[in-house]
Amino acid sequence: MRWGDARRSDNVEDRRGMSVRGAGGIGLGTVAIALLLSWITGTNPLTMLGLVSQVSQGVSPPAQSRPATPGSDAGLDFVSAVLGDTEDVWGAVFQHMGRNYEQPHLVLFSGSTQSACGGASAAAGPFYCPGDHKVYLDLDFFNDMRSHLGGGGDFAQAYVIAHEVGHHVQNLLGISDRVEQARRQGASMDGAAGLSVRLELQADCLAGVWANLAQKRHQWLDQNDVKQALDTATAIGDDRLQKQAQGYAVPDSFTHGSSDQRVRWFRQGFGYGDAGRCDTFAADSL
Repeated sequence: MRWGDARRSDNVEDRRGMSVRGAGGIGLGTVAIALLLSWITGTNPLTMLGLVSQVSQGVSPPAQSRPATPGSDAGLDFVSAVLGDTEDVWGAVFQHMGRNYEQPHLVLFSGSTQSACGGASAAAGPFYCPGDHKVYLDLDFFNDMRSHLGGGGDFAQAYVIAHEVGHHVQNLLGISDRVEQARRQGASMDGAAGLSVRLELQADCLAGVWANLAQKRHQWLDQNDVKQALDTATAIGDDRLQKQAQGYAVPDSFTHGSSDQRVRWFRQGFGYGDAGRCDTFAADSL
């Protein structure tokens, strides 16, 4: 992947090497308060959890970030390039829809940090927090992806970032809020066809849409790059991870989708380059 052709984003926050007070976790009392306030106000529990935890711990995450300087190290430069291209692609897509695209920030951290969704740790892997519209990433995840999960390569890493940006797109379009409302009304979240899986598979599809449109702009991928992304999608399927951990898969506990499902929906987005073909919620079969 010739990612050097991409524009670098100004929206990367570098918190690596910084100690974070209170990042070790949040207590059950904080969770209970957040859930109660969420029920009273109708606010997304993750958003309320972040607000309550910041008040209780006295943490102000933005003040701990330092400006990122693309080019100062390879990992930072790569992340800035991929994020910058997602900004350009989704900015154009939203403009075509007659909407403005709010660019997310990406926080690089090492070990642990604090988000509006509470404490974040490297063990949890990359994630998107709807409470502050930020993607959180410890670059060590990419090392683990190569050494333990059987995935890796520049485009595979770009796919991971684009997946989390896909969650941001879902948030801007109101999809995440509709899923949360359905959860509060008792809809099934986990399981092979649950709303959590459908939300994650749609993010995979949106990552594929970005990859398709970015390829048209840059012609920076070859067949091996695509194979790397598909291998990674396979490596992080719920069934694959569960079999590695316990020797068997439990579909009723799936949260992200099976390997085959993740590959299928990434291919769907990559093949068509059309977000309209990523409606996992209307699909009879995932």
